[in-house]
Amino acid sequence: MYRINENYQKLPGSYLFSTIAKKVAAYTEANPGRSIIRLGIGDVTQPLTGPVIEALHSAVDEMGKAETFRGYAPDLGYAFLREAIAENDFRARGCDISPDEIFVSDGAKCDSGNIQELFAADSKIAVCDPVYPVYVDSNVMAGRTGTYDPATGYWSDVIYMPCTEANGFVADLPDETPDLIYLCFPNNPTGTAITKDRLADWVRYARENGAVIIYDAAYEAYISEENVPHSVYEIEGARECAIEIRSFSKNAGFTGLRLGYTVVPRDLRCGDVSLNAMWARRHGTKYNGAPYIVQKAGAACYTDEGKASIRGLVAHYMKNARTIKEGLKSFGYTVYGGVNSPYIWLKTPDGMSSWEFFDFLLENAGVVGTPGAGFGPNGEGFFRLTAFGTYENSLAALERIKAL
Repeated sequence: MYRINENYQKLPGSYLFSTIAKKVAAYTEANPGRSIIRLGIGDVTQPLTGPVIEALHSAVDEMGKAETFRGYAPDLGYAFLREAIAENDFRARGCDISPDEIFVSDGAKCDSGNIQELFAADSKIAVCDPVYPVYVDSNVMAGRTGTYDPATGYWSDVIYMPCTEANGFVADLPDETPDLIYLCFPNNPTGTAITKDRLADWVRYARENGAVIIYDAAYEAYISEENVPHSVYEIEGARECAIEIRSFSKNAGFTGLRLGYTVVPRDLRCGDVSLNAMWARRHGTKYNGAPYIVQKAGAACYTDEGKASIRGLVAHYMKNARTIKEGLKSFGYTVYGGVNSPYIWLKTPDGMSSWEFFDFLLENAGVVGTPGAGFGPNGEGFFRLTAFGTYENSLAALERIKAL
């Protein structure tokens, strides 16, 4: 008789945002006349920009003509997009990244979950706490995390790096040496960023200890401060120890189109084995490439008009972030984030747990956020709000919260 991957059975409950969706659906069914303002999931609300729409239409027209029709995309991505990424996202910032080190995909979430396949089953992972759930969950599925303790919320074989008010929500170097280090900056969920000096400490630590940094830079477009790096490759030596994952979802609004990429430098090697070659082999075997029309839309983001339109989208969401942050502070909440990130991280009031505050907000204000405990034990007592809503809804949510 066939057997299943028992590691899936170790996962506690459902995925965080699935649980939230179920709670909201139940509330909506019980309160059909109540309007809901959703500031929970990090989904964008603004439409695709003009340059992107024009590129999509043009690419669709190409697909309708025999002489310009395209079938399977190159599994690693079209050269026109990889070259645009290398030039604009990296070389323009002084990072030595070439197109053949860029692997186009259908999103950063998939790459974040799949990248662990390159590493041995007994690799020790280190994650910030709180953290984006995919990093841990995908390693649970791979059998690396040991046993789960429901009382503490910790996995026995995971190295947790607390991100708290005391350290400014930027993890300290771990005492126990990991093989894989997951870092996300600007951070989801806390909204905090890391300075170049602090990131240089991580690169130095990884090189000295033979570890690999998995660097999630999905929110780099929201960085506003000068001393905050947009890429790990701004740090000398990172090519030898870091993989970077990026997305078009949050900067260009591609959550519905699906486009992202991962950078695996050729200098990243385990002995004689190239991780660049390994990822290319994995990509070629398991992936048929992002659609041509979507990659053409991605390339449009790097034109002068495309860059200007993305700056407009980012400015819209960061206006929301400032509005939410300042409003909550004026109501007496302790608030973090919202400077280099579209996320607001606030302390729950009156000693409420994060899920108690979720229920309280939903039932009394019709506002949906994300409980901090869903991101890890150190997220307890905190709550995440997203600035990806409309400006009008951001103001309306503040008014409802003020009235509580």
